[in-house]
Amino acid sequence: MHQQILNIYHKLPYPLRVVIASVKGYQLRHWRYGPRTEELVAEILSQENWSLEKWKTWQEEQLAYVLHRAATQVPYYQQQWQQRRRNGDKASYGYLENWSILTKSALHDYPDAFIAMDCDKKGMYCDRTSGTTGTPLLIYSTQEIVRKQYAIFEARVRRWHQVSIKELWAILGGQLVVPFGQTKPPFWVFNAGLNQLYLSTHHVSIQNTPAYLDALNHYRPTHLLMYPSSANVLAIAIIEQGLTPPESLKVIFSNAELLLDEHREIIQNAFKCPVVNIYGMSENVALATECQEGKMHLTPEIGWLEILDENRIATNEMGNIVATGLLNADMPLIRYEVGDRGQLEDSDQCQCGRTLPILAKVEGRANDLIVTKDGRNIFWLNPVFYDLPIVEAQIIQTSLEHILIRVVPTSRYTRTDSETIIKRLLGRVGEMNIELELIEHIPRSANGKFRAIISQVF
Repeated sequence: MHQQILNIYHKLPYPLRVVIASVKGYQLRHWRYGPRTEELVAEILSQENWSLEKWKTWQEEQLAYVLHRAATQVPYYQQQWQQRRRNGDKASYGYLENWSILTKSALHDYPDAFIAMDCDKKGMYCDRTSGTTGTPLLIYSTQEIVRKQYAIFEARVRRWHQVSIKELWAILGGQLVVPFGQTKPPFWVFNAGLNQLYLSTHHVSIQNTPAYLDALNHYRPTHLLMYPSSANVLAIAIIEQGLTPPESLKVIFSNAELLLDEHREIIQNAFKCPVVNIYGMSENVALATECQEGKMHLTPEIGWLEILDENRIATNEMGNIVATGLLNADMPLIRYEVGDRGQLEDSDQCQCGRTLPILAKVEGRANDLIVTKDGRNIFWLNPVFYDLPIVEAQIIQTSLEHILIRVVPTSRYTRTDSETIIKRLLGRVGEMNIELELIEHIPRSANGKFRAIISQVF
């Protein structure tokens, strides 16, 4: 049904697309915002200076409630604990460390089993994740939870950087607001319901950049939520073609993909405004926002984070992020392996004055790695492309012996740059067959996202 509606939408002239997008926007606005939104925002902002002891007490109390509710009211966990009891396991479900790690595959296969038995799925909002792996997940929430979630985003993201949902804003995202095959603007749709200009990531290119700037200049949004890989393409075109960025933008928020330092610098230089990093996911078990001092502050109301090593033992170093959702107790995700790698900061002190915990590093998805012949796992390969005249690049490992590098070059790119890339990569992965391909555009996934490393080995 969704695909049928989308097919009809794509055949309509632009004014009718605006009507349909706006109707959907008003429906979403009803779910996300209500008469208590401003009150919730004020309450959330007031908690940012709680003492560390108060935060610890609050989180422990909320965690105890979520664990009890999950073990006694959620079929997936209830059956899991009953089976453990039959096997003679007397471990208490009141301690988080006694719970098994939850994988994405389990959540994908049995979504209804994670909904509490005293909830009616028909009256809940269903959010489909973008499905980076090709298998979207279904996340259910009550309206109360959805409104709290969006109040948190308003408080901890927009208000921190002096913008508001009341202002017109833009998003550079992966929704199919424009047919894939469309070659002429508009590559966007205006959504009056959310006061939003939705720009398609699927049509971003050097050639189309002037059209995107025309749209931003026409609608004059104060802030932009963007996929950094796509914004980077626009930024390079602005710089190389000497284009004028939109004057209305006060801040750009990075969303959905890892924000690389070199991308941030290019985007800031091109758009002449700050780029702020956000870390989060549709499963709504973790959220971190960059403050004015450059620290990534976690939102304790959203989730409880653990960093585990490859043996699933807690570590102070870089490791896999495992999160337990504290906000949505009606579909609780306990010790959920989000698929990303990160590291917590030892100190919770920040010059911004907030006492919120700090996420020191996020290094991208745990499955975005290269496996070498000698068994090493290499996660961080971005320095291979540092300071080279390229728009974007992608590394694909097809076997233990072969790697394909796709590069979108700028006009200044030469054969020497190709040799530099191959030499740098060989210095990290050892003896391998490296193939380099120059192309005009790296295809995005169906959700518009860009993966810098793709492994086809496992």
